[in-house]
Amino acid sequence: MALSGWIILDKPVGTGSTQAVGAVKRVLREAGEPKTKVGHGGTLDPLASGVLPIALGEATKLAGRMLDATKAYDFTIRFGEETDTLDLEGQVIAASDVRPSRADIEAILPRFTGLIEQVPPAFSALKVDGQRAYDLAREGKEVELKSRAVTVHSLKIHHPHASGDPGNQEENPGSRFRGNDESMEDITLSATVSKGTYIRSLARDIAHALNSVGHVTMLRRTKAGPFTLEQAISLDKLAEIAKGRALTRTVLPLEAGLDDIPGLPVTPEQARLLRHGQQLFGIPATPGLSLAMDGAVPVALVEGDGTTIKVVRGFNL
Repeated sequence: MALSGWIILDKPVGTGSTQAVGAVKRVLREAGEPKTKVGHGGTLDPLASGVLPIALGEATKLAGRMLDATKAYDFTIRFGEETDTLDLEGQVIAASDVRPSRADIEAILPRFTGLIEQVPPAFSALKVDGQRAYDLAREGKEVELKSRAVTVHSLKIHHPHASGDPGNQEENPGSRFRGNDESMEDITLSATVSKGTYIRSLARDIAHALNSVGHVTMLRRTKAGPFTLEQAISLDKLAEIAKGRALTRTVLPLEAGLDDIPGLPVTPEQARLLRHGQQLFGIPATPGLSLAMDGAVPVALVEGDGTTIKVVRGFNL
């Protein structure tokens, strides 16, 4: 039987999300697993690392929900130069001698917390007149993107071991050990943000608010929806486990991606009706989304209004 569920990758720097999906497909083939659909739950730039949920089989039906999920990042802003891509890949387009102090940075962060407006980077996958913004930007064309409202749930200076990720704690030691009044070349921050938030734009705007310019030199996703670095596995480790034919140990169940959705027990007959897309009537359920379960088997993501239950997304498990 083909696998259905989630593999949470700790994506390395230099690998794109599509490449990561391809790597997981190769691992599945090498492990002798039946052919299955594979997708990812939220693009992560090649220069970024961290949590990349990979959906297998029926879990691919939930990948869209993962795109909308709240995400958390650690990121380093280097002050003094702004690039056209707002990260290390780009060309320098502005420079400044201003280096803010830690106290300056701490004082400005509340301005970027809550509901804020931001202009996405020119080098982004957003479409302008039917074309990807990054394609236009690479051709040297001027890209004008509209400001959008996003939510920054929390924003603070990153402290060692705060993300549970010892591997990147020394990315920016200077930002943690200098005094409040000493000027900073760079600073590492931790942010929890809504869908549609661009960390590169956030870094740019923070630098501008400090009368300087800056760009992102390190970006690590520490959480995507319910998934964290604690559940994440490297591609090398995944390949090693697959060679031992123990891949199922790393696959989280489909319902792990729905930890915020209450379960709704249904009978085998009710499960049969739901699998055929039929509505259920007269079943007491909390209005809103629920996960219909036939014992331990997910049947469908359903929506109820208190009296009627209809299928939002059915699963063939």
